[in-house]
Amino acid sequence: MNIQSPIDAADGHAKPLPAGHPPVQPRRVGVLLVNLGTPDGTDFGSMWRYLREFLSDPRVIELPRLVWYPILYGIVLNTRPRRSGANYAKIWNRERDESPLRTISREQADRLTAAFAADDRIRVEWGMRYGSPSIRGAVDRLHAQGCGRIVAFPLYPQYSATTTATANDQLFRALMKMRDQPSVRTVPPYYDEPVYIEALAASLLGHLARLDFEPEVVLASFHGIPKAYFEKGDPYHCHCLKTTRLLRERLSWDERRLITTFQSRFGAQEWLQPYTDRTAERLASEGVKRIAIVNPGFSADCIETLEEIDGEVREIFLHAGGERFAHIPCLNASDEGMAVIEALSRRELAGWIG
Repeated sequence: MNIQSPIDAADGHAKPLPAGHPPVQPRRVGVLLVNLGTPDGTDFGSMWRYLREFLSDPRVIELPRLVWYPILYGIVLNTRPRRSGANYAKIWNRERDESPLRTISREQADRLTAAFAADDRIRVEWGMRYGSPSIRGAVDRLHAQGCGRIVAFPLYPQYSATTTATANDQLFRALMKMRDQPSVRTVPPYYDEPVYIEALAASLLGHLARLDFEPEVVLASFHGIPKAYFEKGDPYHCHCLKTTRLLRERLSWDERRLITTFQSRFGAQEWLQPYTDRTAERLASEGVKRIAIVNPGFSADCIETLEEIDGEVREIFLHAGGERFAHIPCLNASDEGMAVIEALSRRELAGWIG
């Protein structure tokens, strides 16, 4: 007697199995949301482990290991964990005992799961390039649920080797450990996708409308990269500028109202400019009293937006003479943000899910 196999994800029809064939997992497709990463705690040990993994990545620090490792292990990992832990402690989700990035990433995955709830062929997981939950663990969970195909979604709108590429590297490392390897496709950068630009505009306008002041200038602050990486061919700078240009056009604003800046530099080398902190300080010194900052390069609020922008840069601007400051939240798991994630996921699922 023939046994019917589960529905085939490719054509939607059940396939007969030979008599005596062992049970077969359902043929499902997984969607894997990936973000940068987070420490497990704010204590020295947790921060040390997280920073070691992050700063040991040759995609992030391109110096030769013989040059960089003595600095990393001799100086950075002896000083930075304590300072970074104190900064994380300012924004830590005490209720869940986790970073905001982990909280938001889980909510994004939960909301995407709900959006696909009517289709039993689709499963959603989330993972981090650094820290936990890991990309390897997420791939294993999808595979255990019968996902022979995976759409990996690095949640970085603008491509950089320091973000998108290293996330994909980690995904492929996970696949290298597997005997029964799933097929994979990755969502491309979406810095100029209409659904993304529309979401940014709607979110920005909505939050500005709820302020009790009108900003004279809005800064679109992106995470920086060393200038040398750009000169070697990283397209990140161009992607950021195009996002700002398209957002500016969508809002009908001029170049004085919406400015591109770059934040989060590390080390002594030159990074992409203009720098966010120095721009905020300059604007205040020139008499600008009211500004807002939006972070189009971050899909979820994290240490760089909540502590650096809404903390450090706010203080710099007000200390230099500014009077009103607003940080505009990232898209996070808002309706606007989920519209982007769902639309691009569905597009990449096309052909795998009829």
